[in-house]
Amino acid sequence: MFQSQRIKELEAFEDTKAGVKGLIDSGVQKIPSIFYHDNINLFNTTTSSQSEIPIIDLSGISGASRFEIINKIRDASENWGFFQIINHGIPRNVMEEVINGVRGFHELDFEVKEKFYSRDHNKSFKYNSNFDLFQGQRTNWRDTLECNIAPIPPNPQDIPHICRDIVLKYSEYVMNLAITLLELLSEGLGLHANHLKDMKCNEGLYFLGQYYPPCPQPELTLGFASHTDSGFITILLQDQIGGLQVLHQNQWVEVQSLPGALVVNIADLLQLITNDRFKSAHHRVLAKRKGPRTSVACLIRTHIAEGVEPRVYGPIKELLSEKNPPKYRDITVKEYIMHRYKTGLDGGFPLSPFKLS
Repeated sequence: MFQSQRIKELEAFEDTKAGVKGLIDSGVQKIPSIFYHDNINLFNTTTSSQSEIPIIDLSGISGASRFEIINKIRDASENWGFFQIINHGIPRNVMEEVINGVRGFHELDFEVKEKFYSRDHNKSFKYNSNFDLFQGQRTNWRDTLECNIAPIPPNPQDIPHICRDIVLKYSEYVMNLAITLLELLSEGLGLHANHLKDMKCNEGLYFLGQYYPPCPQPELTLGFASHTDSGFITILLQDQIGGLQVLHQNQWVEVQSLPGALVVNIADLLQLITNDRFKSAHHRVLAKRKGPRTSVACLIRTHIAEGVEPRVYGPIKELLSEKNPPKYRDITVKEYIMHRYKTGLDGGFPLSPFKLS
């Protein structure tokens, strides 16, 4: 009975096409039960300076500092799965404009915005609330703008005018930055700088503009439940509201909102191909009374297309040895993505089904 009632409430929420923002606009003072989370464990959190994720300055990558930067990125990727970067080459004004553009879209009048509400994977631009709305056991306090940027560029006319130019401009900067990061990660593995690029790890870019409205009961829900990311790496730009946490040594660690910085995290497929050397860490976003919180996550990944032979990935042969045998079987990207969509955020660690016994 409970599950049947939940499905009815989810369908009613979906039918509004207004997302979480619509609930706030309606003046809701108590969040609907579909958003309740059990065992949030808000108290298992550390904010000590000894537990801050690494901050890495990229300004010297073309000079004598390159070796030191590679070592820092390797260490962060192995021990944290997260790091922040400064002096990364994306101008501050471009970062501010894309945050404003994403926020501006989410705050459009409902009559303008509702036509973009969709769960059609073939649409190059859309927005919705919770990609796993009907698969997950919990609903998150978040709406999302989605745009498939590469390898097949969207028709600019499909992107609403309020954020069109800046989404495309920012994405171009991110694609260039992703190449640099994959080169540094390759060298950190002891491989040629082009190794991960040659594996087409930067073939695709998926742009996610996340919007977390202020929540009247933040102790009952989460903006984004604990999860790992799909793809190879994620490059995240967040505003100054805060709320992002990474799970490190069984403690939730606050990720500082550092002006001008970008957060980089290792995603599932990079953990798979590095045979668990680089870690895809669980992270979450708290719901907050203040807001809205706005962020832009660019997922650097490979491409899945109808009628195209799916790309196969497994542990990189050059990293394997008798002492380090493969921990995962070869999988297609489509197989991995289908598993994620089937299980939602409540499906545990997404790589578990592909582990070798």
